[in-house]
Amino acid sequence: MTRPRRINRGGADAVSFTLPKLAVRPAGVSCERFPMRRARSLPQPEVPGLAARRIAADILDGVLRRRLSLDEQLSGKGAHPGLATLADRDRALMRRLVATVLRRLGTLRHLLGGFLESGFPRDAPRVETVLMLGAAQILWLDVPDHAAVDLAVRLAQADRRAAHFVGLVNAVLRRVAENGAVRIADIDAAKFDTPDWLMKRWKRTYGSAQARSIAQANAHEPALDLTVKQDAESWAARLRGRVLPTGSVRTQAHGAIAMLPGFNEGAWWVQDAAAALPVRLFGDVRGQRVADLCAAPGGKTAQLALAGARVTAVDRSAQRMLRLRENLARLALEAEIVAADVLEWQSEKFDAVLLDAPCSSSGTIRRHPDVPWLKAETEIAVLASLQQRLLDRAVELAKPGATIVYCVCSLEPEESEGQIDALLARDSRVIRKPLAAAEIMGHDEFITAVGDLRTLPYHLPDPEPQWGGLDGFYAARLLRE
Repeated sequence: MTRPRRINRGGADAVSFTLPKLAVRPAGVSCERFPMRRARSLPQPEVPGLAARRIAADILDGVLRRRLSLDEQLSGKGAHPGLATLADRDRALMRRLVATVLRRLGTLRHLLGGFLESGFPRDAPRVETVLMLGAAQILWLDVPDHAAVDLAVRLAQADRRAAHFVGLVNAVLRRVAENGAVRIADIDAAKFDTPDWLMKRWKRTYGSAQARSIAQANAHEPALDLTVKQDAESWAARLRGRVLPTGSVRTQAHGAIAMLPGFNEGAWWVQDAAAALPVRLFGDVRGQRVADLCAAPGGKTAQLALAGARVTAVDRSAQRMLRLRENLARLALEAEIVAADVLEWQSEKFDAVLLDAPCSSSGTIRRHPDVPWLKAETEIAVLASLQQRLLDRAVELAKPGATIVYCVCSLEPEESEGQIDALLARDSRVIRKPLAAAEIMGHDEFITAVGDLRTLPYHLPDPEPQWGGLDGFYAARLLRE
């Protein structure tokens, strides 16, 4: 029988635990090699950082095994109950842990699989989650290797089935610490961290080089973009950020948004720089009646209201419209708010109509790294059908002579260029109004051959990747004759 050895990591205050002595084979680590014969559950004091990692593991399991989005697990009625107990610093750590694993999911699975002779234990799914969290900390986060291993072992011990594999967790993560960085240097991250079906689509639409650039941009944590009500330069200075060429303020601020200067006084709102562009396509909307369809959470509604439009914001989700109402109240901006299905809603016609249609969100993977692992290619056709009906409804709500702007945060042609081509073919009352570079601050790289707006995640590059990039957005400007 192998003599157990006692390990103490993390200093004099760390809690000791006992593991069997391990004999690691060079070819890999077998799941069957290191099960514990008995998993004893002993009461232990809470270790700093363990709660954040436990919640991160729960949320990752929610995405990967129960197909729950990050948004629904982080806020609202479906939010993880443990979030309320976390300090701001631990909450920020938890979010970074989850996002890092999801951004590098394919790389992590490929790397860890190389250390396992028999793959991840099928009867203990938490083992895979714990290993990915531990490896992500070792490879990409500012966490000491010994702390990452120690906390991963504790996470495994806390799960009834995973507790049988704490020796495996310890052995694999030690090997990641020893040579994981060398191994990932040889891994094609752009290939592994994007689902095959999505990469194939991007290659068909944009070509291999641009598809890789999109995937590489998605691997970087994005900065925080803000739309400010006035005096962008001043707010950039206060927030230690910079004013982008598009007019948005970009900052590296982390932690609670509500604690940043200017939040309580309603000086700005969070909005990706690309998402702020479609409203610009209307030009001067002062005094005009404008319908903002599928409006929640309300960034574009706020832009229209700030520009002097009389806005009617419509969205079918009453809960999301409550958030829109709260945002407008904080910003001291006004709009008529209607919770209704756009396809059934009846109203007088408008001087301008904005339709920010539901879509696959494949352009927002930088900010929503769960998207590629939750979506399926079959969903695109379903969404495209809904978008077509919404577009037809937008045309009916527009007066003759009105401007219609259609936009989606998707990179997929069926949801963007294809929708507009089909609309123009079936409805002779609508024509395209091509954009000029001057309307978007001279960025002609954002304009397609037919004059529509198309931003890509690698646009606005910067020598420091955390300062560069945009969401992938598409917008077309139309005239209702």
